[in-house]
Amino acid sequence: MKQTYTLDDAQWNRLVENVTAHFDDLTLKRGFQYYKQGCVQYMNMPNSFSIESSVQGTAQYRVRINLEIFSESRCSCPVGRPCKHIVASLLEFADLQGRSVFLLVNAKTNAEPKLTVKPSVYTAPSIKKNALTIRKEQEAALEEQARLIPNLSIPQWHDFFELCTARLAQNTRNAQYVADALESIHLAKLVLPSSLENFFVLHSHLFVLNKLTKQAYSPSGHHNSYLAYQIHHVASDLQDIIEQKITEAQHLTSDPSNEHLIRQTLDYLRKEMLIQTDDYHYFLSHYMNVWIYWVCPATPNTLPYMEELQQLEAAAGKLNISHTSFSFTIAQIGMYLFQANDQEAWDRLDIIQEKIDHSAEFSLYFLSHLLKAEQWERLTLWLIKLAPFFSSFRNTRLPVYSDYWESAIQHLPEAESQMWDTLVSMLPHSRPLYEEKLLARSAWKRWMDYHLSKGSDALDFRVTELAPLEKNAPEVLLPFYHQAVERYVLNKNRDSYKAAVKLLKRLAKLYKKTKQEPRWELYIQAFAIRNSRLRALQEELRKGKLLL
Repeated sequence: MKQTYTLDDAQWNRLVENVTAHFDDLTLKRGFQYYKQGCVQYMNMPNSFSIESSVQGTAQYRVRINLEIFSESRCSCPVGRPCKHIVASLLEFADLQGRSVFLLVNAKTNAEPKLTVKPSVYTAPSIKKNALTIRKEQEAALEEQARLIPNLSIPQWHDFFELCTARLAQNTRNAQYVADALESIHLAKLVLPSSLENFFVLHSHLFVLNKLTKQAYSPSGHHNSYLAYQIHHVASDLQDIIEQKITEAQHLTSDPSNEHLIRQTLDYLRKEMLIQTDDYHYFLSHYMNVWIYWVCPATPNTLPYMEELQQLEAAAGKLNISHTSFSFTIAQIGMYLFQANDQEAWDRLDIIQEKIDHSAEFSLYFLSHLLKAEQWERLTLWLIKLAPFFSSFRNTRLPVYSDYWESAIQHLPEAESQMWDTLVSMLPHSRPLYEEKLLARSAWKRWMDYHLSKGSDALDFRVTELAPLEKNAPEVLLPFYHQAVERYVLNKNRDSYKAAVKLLKRLAKLYKKTKQEPRWELYIQAFAIRNSRLRALQEELRKGKLLL
């Protein structure tokens, strides 16, 4: 951090008050996750009351915080204020100041007034005693279960989670429910060995995700659209945490003593991802991540994948799941991919073709595995096979798909021609990406051939956009401008003639730059003679000083 100014106690207390007033509890918790993940990449204090920072989210966002007039604090993200990027920056700032990060994170909760319940005039002693007895029995049961956690199976852990969260059963499934449920579970458990702690925390989050999303869908296919929309936003943050927990536990999977935990985790995820409808896939991503991060790196043979295919068949039959369901098919494709049986995997791609948006999202797991395995030839073939899934105009994952092509070409340069052919096959949806790559690779002629073939208007481009071509390959612009001039002349109106003259002036400069002035003179004379009957055009040529 550049130029640090120290806050005194009064300034710190005012900052805590501002955080309490301007942020809700969910935003504070989201900002805390960003802070923990090290997303604050730059911070500076230009003066004693201003903080400037850069936070990596879905993009790189700029944050400006005014400590004196807090309402003027801003972020370049779509939310603007008050957002999680500002919170992450404030937490980083508090840490650098040696102040309590958790005081800011819990500012909203600590500020909430506590309800004081006054006893009524008359209380029935027997009822009060019964309520206390029930509560003590519940607490005793929890304590007993907590002591047994190291010896319990994962299904029994989930029974323990049920006990911990029973008091929240009627609560609305929202961000507060997630926070309360996780807190109830973690307060009830005892200290566990570090390896067991990782699996336990992962499953506590999976349990809460299950509870959160059960209201959004049902196995019968009926769902509450409004509820699903609200829950999806809350679940997205929980999904990120679960993915992080899976990757953090990767180092534990090589320990043979954890094999039963891995197997039971897969059993749980397999069932949950299969029973979800084709509109919801909250558990499918975690199922795939467990295979990619836990099983594949430690498995030199194909036996586990063949066994999993059998497990999928058996589970689908037991749960009465169609073999054409999206989750079942994605899981099958994954298993065939992991055992390098690509043809079997490709044969099943047609099944998920109709769910093109979901297919693109989960296809990235296949590409991710091949990238991690550094299997560049296979990665190239899969990129070609999966191209149709990324060809939707609604698809926002095309840039990610593009990044996989870049990785493949970096290690397998001969794959570049296949990339061009694939991107052309994806037109017009791949147009922005295709053009961007052409210009980035100085493929001027290919870029120009594309625009000539689709009849692009030269005047639709800003001068700055064509500047790289004028500088590096001016000759490829000549047919582009010539084609546009002829098209404008055919319109036979004054505005089109003016546009044609504008392009003719650009042509004159290009011919001069390429030292072909005699050729230009021949062309402009022939052009004027050929269009001599168009008096308005002749006038515009003279105004433009292209004719004497």
